[in-house]
Amino acid sequence: MSTPAPRPSVLFVCVHNAGRSQMAAAFLAHLAGDRIEVRSAGSAPADAVNPAVVEAMGEAGIDISAQTPKILTTEAVQASDVVITMGCGDACPVFPGKRYLDWQLDDPAGQGVEAVRPIRDAIETRVRDLISEVAPR
Repeated sequence: MSTPAPRPSVLFVCVHNAGRSQMAAAFLAHLAGDRIEVRSAGSAPADAVNPAVVEAMGEAGIDISAQTPKILTTEAVQASDVVITMGCGDACPVFPGKRYLDWQLDDPAGQGVEAVRPIRDAIETRVRDLISEVAPR
């Protein structure tokens, strides 16, 4: 009996707003199940996530609180197969041989749940695309 292949490890990094990486990582973990190991990080702990975002994600069955962002370290980047930077510019450490994807997200801060739903749906599309790239069936 063969040993199953290890799960790809994905690290979401949003340096200035770890709440964004928390949101996207929670979405990826929700949709990918146990196919991908997902973590999130930022340069500082996440501030409270916009309640409208929590509500919109909850409608889709996603618990944002299940994903707690960590402080960004070079070790976290080195331990990941794919690093997704979210508007970080040059702030994320880069290592040869790592796969980096840049992801831009609209910032839902200060917007109500009606405004957040289209953002959530757009993120879901991006996340499904990412799953097919990182962990194809």
